[in-house]
This record gives sequence, C-alpha cells and structure tokens, in this order.
Amino acid sequence: MSDQDERARRHAERMARKKEVVDRKIAEAQEERGVFLVLTGNGKGKSSSGFGMAARALGHDMQVGIVQFIKGRFATGEEAFFKRQDNVQYHVMGEGYTWETQDREKDGEAAREAWAHARDMLTDPAIDLVLLDELHIALKYGYLDVDEVVRDLTARPEMQHVITTGRAAPQGLIDAADTVTELQVVKHAFQAGIKAQKGIEL
Repeated sequence: MSDQDERARRHAERMARKKEVVDRKIAEAQEERGVFLVLTGNGKGKSSSGFGMAARALGHDMQVGIVQFIKGRFATGEEAFFKRQDNVQYHVMGEGYTWETQDREKDGEAAREAWAHARDMLTDPAIDLVLLDELHIALKYGYLDVDEVVRDLTARPEMQHVITTGRAAPQGLIDAADTVTELQVVKHAFQAGIKAQKGIEL
C-alpha cells in the first residue's frame, strides 16, 4: 500500500470514529425548547451574530422581536433591513451611546422604556425569537436590574428563543443562559484609524 493510500485509510477511520461520536450526541439531544444565548466579549461580531440568527429565523418563517439598547442615534443597515420585514417587531431605544448623552437619568429612563417593550415581547408566545441588542451595556451601568431581567427572561414562553448581546455580560445573565459565546479582539480596523463602515459596523 502506498503512503497516499495509507493516509487515506487512516483519515477514513478517523472520520468514521468522529461520525460515530457526533451521531451519538445528536441522538442523545432530544429536548426541544427555546434557548437563551448570550453573546459577549470585547471582540467585533456580537450584534452581527445576533442579527444573523434573526435572519435565519425569518428564513424559517418565524416571528422575530428586536429591541436595540444604546445605539439609537445611529442609522444602521440592520435597522433599515429588518424594519422592512413583515415578521419583525423592531424597537430602538433612541438615546444613543452613553458617552454621547452624558445624562445618566435620561439614559436610565430610555433603558427602562426599552425594557418595557422587551417584556411585552417576552410574554408573547407568537414571537419565536427575541433579540436584545446591547442589553448588557444597560445592565453594566445599572439602568436595569439584573435579577429582574433574568426573571423576565426565564418566565418567557417555553419555545421562545432569546439572544442578548453586548460587552461585559453580568454573571447572573451568564448563569441563566443555555449558550454563552465570548468574542475576543485579535485585530480591529478602528485601531488603525479606519472609521466605521456601512455594511460592516453600520
């Protein structure tokens, strides 16, 4: 047998063993319910991932609810796109980044109003997926109570999925989540002085 044939044989054996393991895990995962995902960390891509899952849900004709915290003063491609979709309820908090407003009381009021919209979505079994974009920032600054947010999230309809995004997800949210992903910075164009670009950050 040639070296190439031997490598092919070993590869086929490894893949067969791997398939066995994967098939067994798939067979064991029989519970079906809504999941809660937390996307956090300092790396780019948290909101992009959340909106990607929202698009995936729409591809399955699911109903989607979106509340954007913090980013309200900036026109974004995701807002323009998702507001055009029939199966989407979309609410933007409206006050912009905290370092822009520099008004804690006003930011807190806006966050609480946004959470009221989120709570309505979290009690509606007709909404299949709820995306709470940049929620973690509102929690970090104490505009919302973590325990109250976790209670509302865990009381949602059984089959409803929820995604929360933002840096510095609090431990209470992480503990309550089914899936937690932390995105880390390796390199970012902004560090080289490149401004935010449409279709990438906006």
